Amino acid sequence: MDLSTKYMGLKLKNPIVPSASPLSQTVDSVKAMEDAGASAVVVYSLFEEQITHESGELDHYLSYGAESYAEATSYYPEQEAYNMGPYEYLDHIANLKKATDIPIIGSLNGVSSGGWVKYAKNIEQAGADALELNVYYIPTNVNLTGSEIENMYVDTLKAVKEQIKIPVAIKLSPFFTSMSNMARRLDNAGADALVMFNRFYQPDFDLEKLEVVPNLVLSTNWEMRLPLRWIAILYGQIKASMAATSGVHGCSDVLKVMMAGGDVAMVCSELLMNGVGRISTMLKELENWMIENEYDSIEMMQGSMSQKAVQEPAAFERANYMKALQSYKTTLI
Repeated sequence: MDLSTKYMGLKLKNPIVPSASPLSQTVDSVKAMEDAGASAVVVYSLFEEQITHESGELDHYLSYGAESYAEATSYYPEQEAYNMGPYEYLDHIANLKKATDIPIIGSLNGVSSGGWVKYAKNIEQAGADALELNVYYIPTNVNLTGSEIENMYVDTLKAVKEQIKIPVAIKLSPFFTSMSNMARRLDNAGADALVMFNRFYQPDFDLEKLEVVPNLVLSTNWEMRLPLRWIAILYGQIKASMAATSGVHGCSDVLKVMMAGGDVAMVCSELLMNGVGRISTMLKELENWMIENEYDSIEMMQGSMSQKAVQEPAAFERANYMKALQSYKTTLI
């Protein structure tokens, strides 16, 4: 049974890849994921704010004119509360490469095309096999246009690609006027992979203290439908690899991602809730399903349920909206 797949040029033994999370904070935990069957690991992100703090600068997003408020810095944790500083992060990448035999993918979380981009080169030199750009940006400036935001993503990608030779993935938001065109632009700009999609954690209101507070909620299965849809639409239209993240919790989710046309299924919340041993369980279930359904390889199923392959491609478009509403109405009669 051939469970192997290719992701941005890397040959992986299977399509299950733990995404950036606290699970990669120690060498032992990454080794545990490798032992459970993970084909690669995305290391938790090094934040742009950590790098700018290290250099004594905390002047964000100057290129794009985002608003800044005096109390904004109170939302950033103290430097000691971060996972690691930039230099410790590079040492961690190097240590992971020495201790494991699977690809180690570094991660940069930021938005500007400023000096933090140089750390892409540092991560490459530390031994990372690839780099994921986790672009996390909430455009609150009413004068900032959609095209300026799109250019920010493309410019950041190009700036990093100029610095390094290892493959570069970009983890992007689904909130673009034309997701298809944005994917094509990033593909043309040299993205080796698109990771869909970044989860934007929404703040909550504390009615007792009358404060806005952070609130992290782990993903559920239904969140996978959005990346699943766009992978299925984009399959065959772009050269870049595609990864689904958010909502991958079991074997059936991995199968759906592969059939949509994805190259890897990234898992995080499931491992945080139930332990890294879930990887080996998912792999065993995946292999059993393939035997029962006479699939010899992952490659056989990739793209088989994409928009270009299914009998009703309109299922991914507006027609599905009408059909879904009608089907629900029928069940109420």
